[in-house]
Amino acid sequence: MKIGIAQINSVVGDFPGNAKRLIAAYRECIDQGAELVISPELSLVGYPPRDLVFKSSFVPKCLQALDYLAGEIREIPILVGYVDHHHPRQPGKPFRNAAAWLENGSVRHRIWKTLLPTYDVFDERRYFEPSATCQPIEWNGKRIGITICEDIWTEEYLDRPLYDRDPIKELSEKGIDMILNLSASPFHLGKPQLRRSMIGAVAHKHHIPVVYCNAIGGQDQLIFDGHSLVVGANGRINEQFPGFKEACKVINPFQTKHEEAVLDDCDPSQLYHALVLGLRDYAQKSGFSSACLGLSGGIDSALTAAIAADALGPENIHGLTMPSPYSSRGSVEDSFALAKNLGIRCDEVSIRAPFESIKKTMHSLFEGKPEDVTEENMQARIRGLLLMALSNKDNHLLLTTGNKSELAVGYCTIYGDMCGGLAVISDLPKTRVYEVSRWLNREREIIPWNTIDKAPSAELRPNQKDQDTLPPYDTLDAILELYVEHHLSTDEIIARGSDETIVRWIQRRVDLNEWKRHQAAPGLRVTTKAFGIGRRMPIVQRFSS
Repeated sequence: MKIGIAQINSVVGDFPGNAKRLIAAYRECIDQGAELVISPELSLVGYPPRDLVFKSSFVPKCLQALDYLAGEIREIPILVGYVDHHHPRQPGKPFRNAAAWLENGSVRHRIWKTLLPTYDVFDERRYFEPSATCQPIEWNGKRIGITICEDIWTEEYLDRPLYDRDPIKELSEKGIDMILNLSASPFHLGKPQLRRSMIGAVAHKHHIPVVYCNAIGGQDQLIFDGHSLVVGANGRINEQFPGFKEACKVINPFQTKHEEAVLDDCDPSQLYHALVLGLRDYAQKSGFSSACLGLSGGIDSALTAAIAADALGPENIHGLTMPSPYSSRGSVEDSFALAKNLGIRCDEVSIRAPFESIKKTMHSLFEGKPEDVTEENMQARIRGLLLMALSNKDNHLLLTTGNKSELAVGYCTIYGDMCGGLAVISDLPKTRVYEVSRWLNREREIIPWNTIDKAPSAELRPNQKDQDTLPPYDTLDAILELYVEHHLSTDEIIARGSDETIVRWIQRRVDLNEWKRHQAAPGLRVTTKAFGIGRRMPIVQRFSS
């Protein structure tokens, strides 16, 4: 049996565009000899559609597009993900997360998703009603179990048992020859390896091949990495699709290979390519073809600029270096060196004059009070004003450049360096920023080595260094991972050997700065627990952890 896997990039709500993508992928697979084609979860809709499904015309237009798509399909079937109505006279949520088997101009079968994730970044029980039964489909002498994303995830690979049903077991007990899974599984570091292990275990346990088609593309803060899989009945990987790009390929799931496919390591390249894809799709799907950002001569803005140049093309990136009275000339020179290496535009606009003007304007109110963080924040907010002006004038997407470590403890200025439409590296801890930057320079200098090697500084007061305010970044990031991603209490972290004073300082800073993060630009998710999505903390609270 030859099955075509259409690993495509859908756009949420673009039914005509998504239908065209599906038709093009379907025909490409047929040209390769496919007898059946499979596409990702909600491929006709885009994932996740969120509250768009409640708009009165959304699901009717989806079903209209499904009918159109069915009319383009002939004797070779295709499995398409879409949103359907739940029966209005039955209790439950109003919609179904569904898959349609299209064949000979009509919808031959409709399959409902059984397990509806409502944790982390998922909220499917808000919209969808689960399937009551799991039934195989008979086709060409084969009994096929069709599942949708979460349906294939087993208890061993979830944080805890979440469901009282096992769709794969239910299908297996009814006798099936293989499993097809339509998926929209978002990326975080280590996720491709997790999927490989889980799907391999499922195939081996039930002695059936599994064809797993995952979405690719960026949608708001989520990044879908592809890495579709074909796993033999022995649990070994027969085929793995590339990550972070569209691909169509025909495979035979019953043909056993003697060697497993070469697997990608969870290295800095995964993070880099994920961020490039996330930025490219966020910009282009939002109608932007260019971006601007502030270049400080530091590593965060340098890495953001490199990602932007790769995502949108260097000719479409405009950098602005904005020295203050406390900026070193070396930082300005590093900004221009970066721009030259990347081939992007960089202009210099000093903030000295507006800074002095604002201080003069406020003199009568501040008289007798020493300069402090107020004056530091003034400089950051002047820069934010200039960057927003450039964004408005030239219709650039403004990129913020702060990393996860800074955002976690509030080492950033609201309405200043936090201004922007997308926070590209806001889920990348500082230690990861260095790791990805060094990987980027593996063959030639892209980010100036001076930028990587020098001590990080905001340069908002004389001789300022980040480590004057923050713990060493390796210490900070290790504690943040335990506190933010693993939800450990301060006492538990201290018991693991961390300094009590540092732990309690970090905990307090993380909790106090929730209000800043609620106003931050959306950021691209690349870890298991990103700020802004999947982590929903109250701003006002008195819980002491």
